[in-house]
Amino acid sequence: MHPVDHSKIVLVHPLGYSSGKSGRDISRMANIMPPLGLCGLASYLEHRGLEADIVDFNARPDSVQRLKDILIHKRPAYIGFSCTTSSFLDGIRLARESKTLLPDIRVVFGGVHVSSLGEEMMHQHAVIDYAVVGEGEETLAQLMQNCGHAPGIPGLIYREPGNREVVFTGRRPLLDDLDELPYPAYEKLEGFPKSYPLPIFNYPKSPNTSAITSRGCPYSCSYCDRSVFQKSYRFNSAEYIYEHMRYLNQHFKVRHINFYDDQFSFKLKRLERLTDMLVNRPLNMSFNCAVRSEHLTESLLKRLKDAGCWMISLGIESGDQDMLHALNRKVNLEKLAERVRLIKKYGIRVKGLLMIGMPGETEASVEKTRQFLFSLPVDDFNLTKFTPFPGAPVYRTIREYGDFQEDWSRMDCMHFLFVPQGFTLQRLEELHRSFYRDHFKRPRVLVDYAAMLWNSPDSWRRFVLNLGSFIRFARSGERFSREKQA
Repeated sequence: MHPVDHSKIVLVHPLGYSSGKSGRDISRMANIMPPLGLCGLASYLEHRGLEADIVDFNARPDSVQRLKDILIHKRPAYIGFSCTTSSFLDGIRLARESKTLLPDIRVVFGGVHVSSLGEEMMHQHAVIDYAVVGEGEETLAQLMQNCGHAPGIPGLIYREPGNREVVFTGRRPLLDDLDELPYPAYEKLEGFPKSYPLPIFNYPKSPNTSAITSRGCPYSCSYCDRSVFQKSYRFNSAEYIYEHMRYLNQHFKVRHINFYDDQFSFKLKRLERLTDMLVNRPLNMSFNCAVRSEHLTESLLKRLKDAGCWMISLGIESGDQDMLHALNRKVNLEKLAERVRLIKKYGIRVKGLLMIGMPGETEASVEKTRQFLFSLPVDDFNLTKFTPFPGAPVYRTIREYGDFQEDWSRMDCMHFLFVPQGFTLQRLEELHRSFYRDHFKRPRVLVDYAAMLWNSPDSWRRFVLNLGSFIRFARSGERFSREKQA
């Protein structure tokens, strides 16, 4: 039997549930996000002379055989899993199966869930050999180059050989210059970019994809997990972003990009520089971005529009000012409403990002949110079901405010696992469904979606192909449509 190869790793993005349910998953029909973190890791490792494959079960749920083939034929010494809370247990399952097939392979877990719970994960799951805490690029590269010898490598939790004691080497200092990172290895994603469409009605052109140009967030909202980047905020330069866009266009024919940053607008000068470059040296690409409303001015919006900005997402979260205060969300709703109207003035679409079912939520606060949203010329919105994740400050005290069913496999913001005091689960589900139904009953909204026949024809094609599933979701609010009875 040939030994495993310490220069090779297979990086896995778990699906999070049984692959048989993937065809009924409304979230996959609407949007499949490329695993940018794994693509970045793969690119970094290969620039260090190592070899990395990516198996993305979210985009390709039938990838079991491909994973087996890599393990059998390439015999990598490592298999790495990047997991959210909802996909963690599926990653554990795949790790066990991989060790059955290739007993000498070493299992590495990383991502927000592992970074937030740390040593606890190692004690609960013996299949994990190493956990990467925080940023993983240099930690993983050093681990592979040291043939799995972990002592002295910052950012690792590992098991001591022999006694299996769990040891944490301490946090690694964060990367200083993100421009030193190579572009993500998009080419390692099977079927990219067509296998990774953006959310329906959130783009004008295809092919399209997502990119991230910063890490961290300078704000401290109580519901956000900060376990990986902590309180840091670092960003790529305008020149790097421009060349990244050009790379995607030239190599993959990408015509529209969704910048997935939490705070794309936080550094105004880099945004001014980027928009100048896109105007003076057009790439004939459009883009979406998420911004803080207080960062927006008329001059910036004009720059964004001229540079190709098609949609701006705003974190509204709630239409109740007291709720926002309780969540440490420093937003003035009156000023936010002014900014929404200003965005529309410059011909840019607006998407509102909201939550329902937060600690302290009441029927009155839900109604305030509904009235606030419907008073605005918002083109689209996403109303998630509040989920207290382990790395978020609110997680520590969440049971003081209601009932919390901590089922990791369903912690995906599409299930009500936390029910605030004064509510029942059934009532929360009713309010969530009625929110969407009322939105789609409004004439202005229907006219706007009709206009998408010209403004986003590919979105309409996808919508029609999955019409039955979208109607079932509108009626039930459930992520997985029920199988037809025989």
